[in-house]
Amino acid sequence: MSAVPVLDAEAVLRAVSPGVAVEAVRDAFVAHYRGEWTMPPKVYVTNYPAGDFRAMPALGGGHALLQWVTPFPGNPARGLPTVSGLVLVSNAETGALEAMLEAGAVTALRTGAAAVLAAETLGRPDAASASVIGAGVNGRAAARTFVARGRSVSIWDVDPARAEAAAAELGCEVAASGAEALGADLVVTVTPGHEVLFEEGSLRAGQHVSLMGADGPGKAEIAAAELARTHAFCDDWEQASHGGELAHAVAAGLLAESDVTRIGAVLAGEAPGRGDADEITTFDSTGLAIQDLAIAVAALGSVGDAQRVEL
Repeated sequence: MSAVPVLDAEAVLRAVSPGVAVEAVRDAFVAHYRGEWTMPPKVYVTNYPAGDFRAMPALGGGHALLQWVTPFPGNPARGLPTVSGLVLVSNAETGALEAMLEAGAVTALRTGAAAVLAAETLGRPDAASASVIGAGVNGRAAARTFVARGRSVSIWDVDPARAEAAAAELGCEVAASGAEALGADLVVTVTPGHEVLFEEGSLRAGQHVSLMGADGPGKAEIAAAELARTHAFCDDWEQASHGGELAHAVAAGLLAESDVTRIGAVLAGEAPGRGDADEITTFDSTGLAIQDLAIAVAALGSVGDAQRVEL
């Protein structure tokens, strides 16, 4: 029998700051691009319209990980979190279980980190305004990461009270309208993905959008034709082309793999990012297990205060 550390949501958030999360996710994208960290595609067990279950394994840095996570958009109305689940981390050499972490906090940290990292990497260097659409847990994480990186950000949500509560919590502004938020230089969308936010022709020259909400089949935050007229980037082609924003454009024959750049290639210095000041850039994020692994490994350095259970 051995005692395994268990990190609840508060312990995970104490252990990994937004700044640490950004650098951890940056390193994970590069390691994945170079083939040093690996993962099979995530497995979906769907129960729509209620939600879905996802199994996400990864291997890298001497560890193996499995995240079992369940996004259920209707849960807040029941007084339950939208995202819940568990992350298991094992030693890659022995198979011994090393830690268990609350999945919602891990997901929020890596979602916020990936959204802001993409905006910083692909947005215009002189971008003056930033906004987050969606004030749920992951939207707040993105706004919190912007703030931690020293950037002013506004937040907007279909529920004004939720946007106001998020702004008060994070020390940011509430956007005057959805149109204002969608028009920022740097935009992060973190919605359930049931409604298109960017119709064809709506993006203006020089904008960047990190599309974080459409992370499963049937979801979309941008029209396929609008995505096709941007310089598109993704976290992972296999996942994004089957279950992300790219899936709709690929199915319509508007985009192919050769049209889309992996962000890991850009961060590794092996592919160009933004071409010029007028180019519109988009980042399709489906959420990768290697990102979860990066956050979990960063958190393992703080297991001394964690509760332990005998297995």
